[in-house]
Amino acid sequence: MLHLPYRLILCSASPRRQLLLKELNFDFEIRKKDVDESFPDHLKAEQIALYLALQKAKAFEPEIYSDELMITADTIVWINNHVLNKPADRADAMKMLKKLSGNVHEVYTGVCLFTKEKKKLFFVMTKVFFKKLSQEEIEYYIDQHAPYDKAGAYGAQDFIGMIGVEKIEGSFYNVMGLPMKELYEELKHFDD
Repeated sequence: MLHLPYRLILCSASPRRQLLLKELNFDFEIRKKDVDESFPDHLKAEQIALYLALQKAKAFEPEIYSDELMITADTIVWINNHVLNKPADRADAMKMLKKLSGNVHEVYTGVCLFTKEKKKLFFVMTKVFFKKLSQEEIEYYIDQHAPYDKAGAYGAQDFIGMIGVEKIEGSFYNVMGLPMKELYEELKHFDD
């Protein structure tokens, strides 16, 4: 078990990130706030995820105490040189899942670890291979799972991931929103 000289704060409303951190048996607090998730148009792939993780960190900086280490993260889906963020509505989710169907895409998670004195940014990329999804499978998934809070309109741990993901190259947990092995290593060596 990793013992940190800080109180760990997860700055995220994501139930998946909270669950993953809990699975590592970390004691942590959760802080939430709405942060603007827009980004400059010229950014690509990991640059977007890192930029958004940093913007989230900046939003929490004014309220950090000297004994706290905060974690912010952002996950995006990147396909054909184009970002898929969270879907705006059912039609948008449908469009995204049709794009992913039968294709390979990349999932990038940018993570920012920071204290009052120090900030560390890193990202992890995972390749995801999707089978060809039927219209019926897509509609069922959207109607049953309402994936409106998920980048690319899907969760790898949900129905569509179970029946649609053929192969993953890289971290499965990254696709869920928090690359756990890398996060653990970065926390372990944060003060090095």
